[in-house]
Amino acid sequence: MNNDFPQLKNDLFLRALRGEEVERPPVWMMRQAGRYLPQYMVLRKKYTFFERVETPELACEITLQPIDELEPDAAIIFSDILTVPQALGIDVQMIQGKGPVMGNPIKTVDDAFSILAEDVPGKLSHVMEAITLTRQELNGRVPLIGFAGAPWTLFCYMVQGEGSKDFNKAKAFLYQHPEASRHVIRELTTATIDYLQAQVEAGAQAVQLFDSWAGLLSPEDFNEWAMPSLLEISSAIKDVPVILFAKGAWYALERLSFKSNAAALGIDWTITPEYAREKTRNEITLQGNFDPSRLLAPIPEIEKQTRRMIDRFGTRRYIANLGHGILPHVPVDHARAFVDTVKEYGT
Repeated sequence: MNNDFPQLKNDLFLRALRGEEVERPPVWMMRQAGRYLPQYMVLRKKYTFFERVETPELACEITLQPIDELEPDAAIIFSDILTVPQALGIDVQMIQGKGPVMGNPIKTVDDAFSILAEDVPGKLSHVMEAITLTRQELNGRVPLIGFAGAPWTLFCYMVQGEGSKDFNKAKAFLYQHPEASRHVIRELTTATIDYLQAQVEAGAQAVQLFDSWAGLLSPEDFNEWAMPSLLEISSAIKDVPVILFAKGAWYALERLSFKSNAAALGIDWTITPEYAREKTRNEITLQGNFDPSRLLAPIPEIEKQTRRMIDRFGTRRYIANLGHGILPHVPVDHARAFVDTVKEYGT
């Protein structure tokens, strides 16, 4: 691992992940680098989405924008969960107003068995270059988070071919062709481990695994199709803390907290702090769970609800965050009010 980076000045986020005593919870926001920031929109007009992702200097600049603007306690590298499907041969286009579209989704059993996890870090070397560059440019201000999509969520996109509310094609394929589906998820698990380990080598100080569509599975199906890869990946990443975010899978909190090697579990806004603490017995750090839409409320209400959230979670073993990514039309001063309220908590 590269140790030639500037010394870290703000380690609050890493201390919270270790469960240490902290003076206040750390705060960052999922998707904090991006579409709600005017300076990001300038770059968006000049470059396509994947030009921004695949150019290390641009990815670094975008990662730093919210750090300069809002001063949260952690940075997350600007990238996308669909880089891994790209590395596995899926053609991914980002269509304005529609989102991701796969030019060659998995439609047959043969398509599925042709997916092989070969040299994923090599094919995604631009992400590692962006991480190393960003660590240098951060100059120790805050830790840098790397990330990947979880195998189940990536499988959904690779079979469905686009975003969906229910991923009905992906679920149909899963039930009709379980062995082919198992192969894809196994290859995705291998690819994700290789990818995250390469991110750590490049300088990521923590990693988050996004299982954005975990909540589409029943508890039994989650145990079969999502849980094993989450456990395997979190066990394989040993040098930095791992955050698991299985959105919507409230029923799996207890199992994930006791069976995984994760340092923290991300939770969405459909779970109460009390329920999350009870199910995890206060033995793991929790991250979340402010409803992103609440950032559209008047600023005094944002401040009030943010303080209430921290009151309920407590300051120890807690990282303040949203329950999903920040929405594009949130005013910057509303995002700043959320961050500042956390930073001023208890003062």
